[in-house]
Amino acid sequence: MQEIVPRWEWRTFSNDLKQAEVNIRKHPEGKVRESAEVYILSEVSMDNTKVRDNLMDIKTLQQVNEDRLELWLPIMKGTFPLPVAEIEKVFKCFRVAVPKFQREAYTFEQYLEEVIRPSSLLKAVNVFKKRTGFTINDCIVEIAEVKVDDKWIKTAAVEMEDQAKVIATVRELGLDAFPNINYLRGLKNLVGMK
Repeated sequence: MQEIVPRWEWRTFSNDLKQAEVNIRKHPEGKVRESAEVYILSEVSMDNTKVRDNLMDIKTLQQVNEDRLELWLPIMKGTFPLPVAEIEKVFKCFRVAVPKFQREAYTFEQYLEEVIRPSSLLKAVNVFKKRTGFTINDCIVEIAEVKVDDKWIKTAAVEMEDQAKVIATVRELGLDAFPNINYLRGLKNLVGMK
């Protein structure tokens, strides 16, 4: 079984990344990837819960260090249809009451319609991403164009297991001129959720 390793991350959202984008694009580009994802936003949680390619993916924020880097730990990857026992784990991350289930397992469509949409504290958000990857100082660096509803915004990120390399790369690229805004906060800002 593959060991789950938490990663330190710096991310920001801005349609004008200024010199930071120029600095990133000086490096050789990796593969450009496009994906359609559904994030489930909870008004009372900052755990990162998304579905991509019929796979439920959850990361939890473990800590924020003195440089404002965030340490994220993947805690779940589950394939739909998802059994109720797995959905109960998801609701612990949402920090909302677990609903009464009518089925033993849910397809993704059933999960959205019957479990997520009835909750006043949860919101399903369709997100399209076009990501360009880079490797800089052994860190994973990306610039992405993100579409949420009809709004487009750019995001840039640096991540890896070594926090010293992450913050050094953030500073070298000029990303430290921007606030560190994780995906959940960025999406909540875009859709007007607290």
